[in-house]
Amino acid sequence: MCQEGWGGFNEADFARLLDAAHQQLAGPIVLVWDNVNTHVGARMRRLIETRPWLTVFRLPTYAPELNPVESVWSHLKRGLGNLAPCTLADLAQVIRSRLKQMQYRPALLDAFLAHTGLTTDLRST
Repeated sequence: MCQEGWGGFNEADFARLLDAAHQQLAGPIVLVWDNVNTHVGARMRRLIETRPWLTVFRLPTYAPELNPVESVWSHLKRGLGNLAPCTLADLAQVIRSRLKQMQYRPALLDAFLAHTGLTTDLRST
């Protein structure tokens, strides 16, 4: 699926992912993106323009404090300090499992967003 190096998504990959998410969720999608090159190019702008169900908010160029995903990774890494997996596959499995556990903790996910100072209330923007 991915064409750019080690697991990096290109525009076609993002299009497939967004279309699949939209089909599964059957509703509009709000996407908050940083300014990675595959997020801001002309091809991606055209992709976004052709999907009326997609609203995109862009973070400033370098603003990890505004990106809730940074808190997710920080939280995850804190729990890996004394872990000694035998293989890279073992490490990947632990990470997948812990990310899956996080998705069932809405208060934790809310805290990651609250840490940024951002809000999900679109009326306040």
